[in-house]
Amino acid sequence: MRFDIDRYKEIIDTLSRNRSRTLLTGFGIFWGIFMLLVMLGGGDGLKKILSENFSGFASNSIIIGSNNTSKPYGGFKRDRYWLMDKSDIEAIKTLVPEADVVTMMESQWGYEFVYEDKSYSGILKGLTSDYLGVESPKMRYGRWLNDVDCEQERKVCVLGSRVWENLFPGEEDPTGKHVRIKGTYYQVIGVDDRKAGININGSPSESIVIPYQLMDRMFNKGGKFDIICMTLKGGVDSDTAQDKVRRLLARRHTIDPDDKQGIMMLDTEKIFSIVDNLFKGVNILVILVGLGTLLAGAIGVSNIMMVTVKERTTEIGIRRAIGATPKMILSQIITESIGLTVLAGMFGILFSVLILWGAGQIVSSLPDMGGGISFQIGFWTGILVLSLLVVLGVLAGLAPALRAMEIKPVDAMREE
Repeated sequence: MRFDIDRYKEIIDTLSRNRSRTLLTGFGIFWGIFMLLVMLGGGDGLKKILSENFSGFASNSIIIGSNNTSKPYGGFKRDRYWLMDKSDIEAIKTLVPEADVVTMMESQWGYEFVYEDKSYSGILKGLTSDYLGVESPKMRYGRWLNDVDCEQERKVCVLGSRVWENLFPGEEDPTGKHVRIKGTYYQVIGVDDRKAGININGSPSESIVIPYQLMDRMFNKGGKFDIICMTLKGGVDSDTAQDKVRRLLARRHTIDPDDKQGIMMLDTEKIFSIVDNLFKGVNILVILVGLGTLLAGAIGVSNIMMVTVKERTTEIGIRRAIGATPKMILSQIITESIGLTVLAGMFGILFSVLILWGAGQIVSSLPDMGGGISFQIGFWTGILVLSLLVVLGVLAGLAPALRAMEIKPVDAMREE
């Protein structure tokens, strides 16, 4: 159906006479779209940040730590500190069939790393090549520790991203150069470029990793350590595996099997599940709040169109008298309703995209976040929102259009 200029002028005049109500209704639709998209885009961005932090870390891993006991047991008093050793790892591999990768970790805090005239205080970690099965580094330069490095106790190291940025501020490739740690020089074989991650005994970005066997000899630990990292085979129940490991270690070190403080365990599978369910709940809440706000705006549009129809009763009656069909009247009112709804909604979309872009730029500029974090809605999300606006416009204009169709020319003249 075609509308001439005079008809559009009539529409604008009608909306102008109800300016305050029109602006309020348009703002309601604008705000509903804005809140819906900002919360969806923001939630998606936060999920990407968490995914970035969890990236590379096995989702079926269990971290086991030794700590002071909280219960007396087997003739020992409470508050007894104990350590694990290599025989515990072999026992877990043999007696816990659910286990896949089992490896140790040793950490020392507050060490000064020196290169030429630059220094940085961070964390010294001792790991083995098996740790790649628990957490995958993001290598910017060089490589990770291999079996030969560990077996031969080579004096090599892998720098964390923040350590590398402070010791080599020009972002040069440090592989082959030597970093001094506690009076001993270690050759740099790689740079782990992770800006963030799951902090197991310290952030990977603030750490230097050396072979565990070398660190054990340096500190005369006698093969003792306080953290075991393990992954599970696919399809096994993590609770069952944890119970077996807990009872095995409790028996080997004379600890109460129910002492959860003495034998600490972190199940990353449960953490991933909690985060996933949290975001599902947030998305459902966002959609409900956004749709509720949009529905309120659609009701406002319907009221505006009701007023428009009432004020144009005579015009509609005359058009009916000179041959306008009910379909033409219906199309006119619904088109006007869709136009008001989509116009307000488009402003909401544009403003929300601008705000999300700004938020993404701010977050990406943070030192521990790195680039590439986007707080934006997807293309198909935008298409879906536009389709929703059209549907709401149709629904909002349906009742006023049906009322306009019922206007008879004689009644319109009498009202005039």
